[in-house]
Amino acid sequence: MGSCVSKNHAKDNDSDHDVDFAAGNVKLITTKEAWDQSLEEARRGGKIVIANFSATWCGPCKMIAPYYSELSEKYTSMMFLLVDVDDLTDFSTSWDIKATPTFFFLKDGQQLDKLVGANKPELLKKIVVINDSLPEYKQ
Repeated sequence: MGSCVSKNHAKDNDSDHDVDFAAGNVKLITTKEAWDQSLEEARRGGKIVIANFSATWCGPCKMIAPYYSELSEKYTSMMFLLVDVDDLTDFSTSWDIKATPTFFFLKDGQQLDKLVGANKPELLKKIVVINDSLPEYKQ
């Protein structure tokens, strides 16, 4: 339900960028270095990372992007990343992305869980479960 099969799309033009994929606390990752830095930062802060592998031409990705941004503002104990599979093709291939969006849940760089498709209830459910399993950090 609600996913696009990953195929190399010719970027016709940038009119696709009408959806702000990286609103809220979502970090847009465009390089492997940025990915490594974010994961390192999360590891130091004891944060769970949620990585959303998306594509600007993918309808379901656009549909769930604002919701993902909303969640990033609500669950600040987690780090929300967004990877554009067209920007980081080889990197995405190494994660075996077969469809977009694919969400990975990572702790210390290790995969805890994953979700394929723009499934809002399922995404929320997984976030809540992981959030509830985190030790409470007292500010």
